[in-house]
Parts: sequence; C-alpha cells; structure tokens
Amino acid sequence: MRWINVAATTTLAVVLGLSSIAVEAKTLRLGHATSDTNPRHTAALAFAEKVKEASGGKLTVAVAGNAQFGDDVEMISALRLGTLDMSLNSQGSLSGVVPEVTTLGLPFLFDNLESAWKVIDGPIGDELAKKAEEKNLIVLAWWDNGIRQITNNVRPITKPDDLKGLKLRVPPDPMGTDIFAALGANPTPMKFSELYLALQQGVVDGQENPIMNIYYSKFQEVQKFMSLSGHKYEVTPFLINKMAWSGLSQEEKDIILEAAREARDFQRQLSLKADGELLQKIKDAGVAVNEVDPGPFRAATKSVYDKWQAQFGDFVPKLVDAARAGS
Repeated sequence: MRWINVAATTTLAVVLGLSSIAVEAKTLRLGHATSDTNPRHTAALAFAEKVKEASGGKLTVAVAGNAQFGDDVEMISALRLGTLDMSLNSQGSLSGVVPEVTTLGLPFLFDNLESAWKVIDGPIGDELAKKAEEKNLIVLAWWDNGIRQITNNVRPITKPDDLKGLKLRVPPDPMGTDIFAALGANPTPMKFSELYLALQQGVVDGQENPIMNIYYSKFQEVQKFMSLSGHKYEVTPFLINKMAWSGLSQEEKDIILEAAREARDFQRQLSLKADGELLQKIKDAGVAVNEVDPGPFRAATKSVYDKWQAQFGDFVPKLVDAARAGS
C-alpha cells in the first residue's frame, strides 16, 4: 500500500510538472494576407518550425494566412492594440503608421532585388525600424515582396502614354497613387482581397504587383497583358507588437530574431526563383508579356521624388545614395 501511495505521489508530481511546463509554453499568433501557396506562407511555416525546434517546444507560432486576422491595414491596427502578436505585413499598410517607409517605393529606385536588400538590411532599414518601434511595432526582419509589374486588359504598356486613362488598382499606399497619377493613369485604391473579382468584372482595367503575387493570386486568368515595368520595390515587414515582445525573455527574443532572419533569407531565395519560373507560367497561361524601357517612365515620374523630398527632407537623398551604392 505504501508503494502504491508513493507511486501515486510520484505520478501526481509528474502530472503537476507537466502542467507547469504547459503553463510556461507560449503561443504567438502570426497573420498574413496572402494565399497558402505563396512563398510568404511557406517561409512563415519554416519560421514557426525553427522557433519550436530552437525553444524545445516552449515557444510556438500559429500561422494564419488568407487574411484570417483581417487585411494588412486591419492587422497593423490589431498589432498596435495588442490583439494580434505578429504579422508579415505590407509596405503600404506600414507606411500609414511610419510614413517614411513609403519612400522605399520611389519609382525605379532599385535596379534589382539584391540591391534593394543591401539597402534595407543596412542603416536605412535600422532607421525605419526605430521609427516603427515608436509606434509600438518591432521589426523582426525585412522580408521581400518583390518588384512590381503592370497587368491590364486594354493594351501592352510600352511608353508612359499607354497608361493614360487606364483604371489601375493600387494598394493603400500614397506612393503608388503618386506614381500612376504622374504617368496619367487613374490609380484606384482597393483591398487586395477584392482585386480578382474587380479585374474579372472590369471594375478596374488592371493592377500592379510582384510576379509571385500575380501568379499565386491567379490574375493571369483575368488579365491579357503584362508589362515588365519594374517601377516599384516593396518589402514585407515582419512585425511583432511591442507588448508581446516585452513579454519574452532575452533567450526567446534571440530565438525569434534568428528564426526571422533565417526565414527571411529563405523567402528571398523563393522570391528570386519565383520571378523566372512563374513568369514563364504566366506566359503559358496566354498572357502577352513585354519588356519596358524604364528611361521615359523614370523621366515622367521625377516629380514624385520632388514631392517626397519636400516631405521628408534629407532622408530621400540619403536613401537614393544608398540605392546607387548598392547597385
């Protein structure tokens, strides 16, 4: 009987010990707005797996895509309120809180993805991250959203005049609006989740997005022309709310930062690979694809630089110099 009591006591201790571990375990919710087939989701799952492995299961990340926690703007609000822990968000939505982020999308600023990464991983990115922290947002890493290209159902875009009168969807980002207004188009802000149907029904003539977003959102099903304008770069800011961040131990913070940066590199490589492979698939779907000489477009959008320099002063020439040095 005494043996039974000891065994029972031991069992109770083990159960209590397991309960203690369960209480100590933390789960962070990570939201994003893209589909489960997008490289952003693939890399998010890799991030979650790395965090779980490195923490021995004491820290887990629940990934939810397809705007389950709302669109990017709504997720930014949820982060700042503390009702969402983490988000792989968008440049346009973050710019609503940190306006300087908008300048990363200045027209034709970067020649390629690699030069953009050099800039955003350096002092420019650090400066923007400090401004985000003032708004209760911690930047874990700057992931990639690619360089944006134009699609439409009216005509190929080979010169600025071809854009005149076209109704193009743009994200909630004043830079995109400024670029296409300068080029004579009719920029129309619209939620990404509404875009496929709007293209299908002719509510808008076209849109602009990175190649991987175009393909994985199946816009090739509802667009006839794609013009490789390369007019605007965008990051994917990986954010955690400041309250959730403050509640983590230093060891947990280190685990998350390392995993976020490893997954960033993985996601960037997926993005690079996708540009070539997915462009061919878009062509195979029957979309007419054409190259674009950026010179005339760059000249037509010079006023955009003037406007944003007037707003942010020395930050704009500092960014431009960094972009040229990184090319």
